[in-house]
Amino acid sequence: MVTPTRFARAALALSLTVAAPLPVRAQDAPHGQAEARPAPRGPEGRRLPPDSTTKHSLPLPDGRTLAVTATAGSLPLVDEAGKLQAEIAYVAYTVAPEAGRERPVTFAVNGGPGAASAYLNIGAIGPWRLPVGTASISPSQPVALTPNDGTWLGFTDLVFIDPVGTGYSRAADGNGKAYWSIESDASTLAAVIARYLRVNDRMASPKFFVGESYGGFRGPLIAEKLQEDVGVGLSGLVLLSPVLDFGWLETPRANPWGYVLKLPSLAAGALERTGQVPTPALLADAESYASGPYFADLLKGPSDAQAVARMTDRVAPLVGLDAALVRAQAARLTTRSVQREVDRADGRVTSAYDTGITGWDPNPDAAQSSFEDPQLTALQAPLTSAMIDLYARTLKWPVPNVRYELLNSAVNRGWSWGSGRQAPEVLSNLKGALALDGRLRVLVVHGFTDLVTPYYASKLLLAQVPAYAAGRLSLAVYPGGHMFYTRPDSRAAFRTDVERLFSEAVKARDVGSSEAPSQAPSQVPWQAPAERH
Repeated sequence: MVTPTRFARAALALSLTVAAPLPVRAQDAPHGQAEARPAPRGPEGRRLPPDSTTKHSLPLPDGRTLAVTATAGSLPLVDEAGKLQAEIAYVAYTVAPEAGRERPVTFAVNGGPGAASAYLNIGAIGPWRLPVGTASISPSQPVALTPNDGTWLGFTDLVFIDPVGTGYSRAADGNGKAYWSIESDASTLAAVIARYLRVNDRMASPKFFVGESYGGFRGPLIAEKLQEDVGVGLSGLVLLSPVLDFGWLETPRANPWGYVLKLPSLAAGALERTGQVPTPALLADAESYASGPYFADLLKGPSDAQAVARMTDRVAPLVGLDAALVRAQAARLTTRSVQREVDRADGRVTSAYDTGITGWDPNPDAAQSSFEDPQLTALQAPLTSAMIDLYARTLKWPVPNVRYELLNSAVNRGWSWGSGRQAPEVLSNLKGALALDGRLRVLVVHGFTDLVTPYYASKLLLAQVPAYAAGRLSLAVYPGGHMFYTRPDSRAAFRTDVERLFSEAVKARDVGSSEAPSQAPSQVPWQAPAERH
């Protein structure tokens, strides 16, 4: 077993030792059969099948058709002696570059901890997408994939990585605990990225990372480890619905800061329920009130009747809830209560991940109700089934003897958050990466109606980054929630903003001008992209 002390050395061994197994090359035959040949298996003990490579044609919204090469397989993680420690499953989509140019390559990781990369793969940016409901989601819906109008393959190759314990990735001894911590997880993923680049001769390519939720938390850590431990520099980071500081989102019960951060998202949900599309301009008053008079009155405490009355008068219409309910909670609205009260008259509960998505309340007449999240839980079945089908039928990589883990609660429960007194944060790592590399670009993106990682938290945190990041660090907020990309307009806007970031980053990399910032229409760069939507 790899102990935490030995773990960093074992992870780095991935990028330094053991020749890569040759992939099985399987081009789709006319009748849908894949022609394959056996490949060397590499280290002993591997349970996942040899890699499979297939060819596909992908139509793009602009009328182009891309010839895409897809590889589904795994990378072995070994220790210094060459003994297998883990198998890291991945899916890579690549397009032949133009003559004389290196195509960017982007590594995609989801969060949890314990989530596979399926959410980004078939939900947001891969070549195919699983259509899901925008108002409610059915676990028994069809799982057929459609071409993704929001795919990034028009401007970058994509590599989706599943950390140990997610997807088909597994520890060789069946116990992934050694990988389930902030440090060892980041070390492993950095080593996997380095290994993929080396094996596939992509060290010269512009390199990017996209991470969702806890995957966004991973981003600055991975960038730092790649820069300093492995010797690989990223040109850009896209942090999607990230947690930048857990101390801001998991505040002690008596700390009112959490109510401040969620209030603008609650106001955005109220706007949607009246038929309006949230925008920065429409939410400016909610943001100003949240971090101003609201925060000041919260600090006075719930026993201050005048403060509670003032907050009730402002909060109730702002969030679209009954004044009596707001007053009863002293204007300190919990996520759980909002989930139930927003649509209680119709016996429905809303998702904490997107207040625009609802499901039936199983106990509508009870004083308290226990219910699953109408988005996150409802997506479990269709996403899992769709990924297994994608692997087996489209990518020709069936894995019959290993369970596919879309969202592994054992990983989440077993995660080690460190032994320090402070909650973990990566804003310091993000500032360090931006300071070290004057060409690095970072885009942080959120959905307006997300109560799990509210956008206002990132907006206030990014305001603490010094001026050296001006023009290279931006925040964009779109209609929708934690997975805003399920909404067509938000998915399209997201793709446009990311393509612009990649273009700027590649240009800065090629020109070599680290001093000249990109053009920004605002002196506050994290607000400028948001103003476009």
